[in-house]
Amino acid sequence: MTPFGARLRAMRRARSVSLGVMAEAMQVSPAYLSALEHGHRGRPSAGLVHQVNEFFGLIWDEADELRRLAQLSHPRVTIDTAGLPPEATELANRLAERVADLPPETLAALLALLDD
Repeated sequence: MTPFGARLRAMRRARSVSLGVMAEAMQVSPAYLSALEHGHRGRPSAGLVHQVNEFFGLIWDEADELRRLAQLSHPRVTIDTAGLPPEATELANRLAERVADLPPETLAALLALLDD
């Protein structure tokens, strides 16, 4: 699941909106929305994010946060370490190998470290 997908699902569930109802209103398929929620589709387009913001009536900070999450939601990431120190390449490779096994608290700590 991506950050955007998790937020989309949480908003939908908090408002008791089904995939079908939301998909029909946005003129997309329920399967597409489900794939976005589960991280099986790429980063959502700016147009789709705008549609979601309009559907839920999000403005200002909430809309900005959803756009930010969409930018961070590409489910298949490529890290280019060409020209960087060998430690950068090692870090990228080790993270790729282990990210699925990291506990939530470790993921949170790594994200906090990157936010500094």
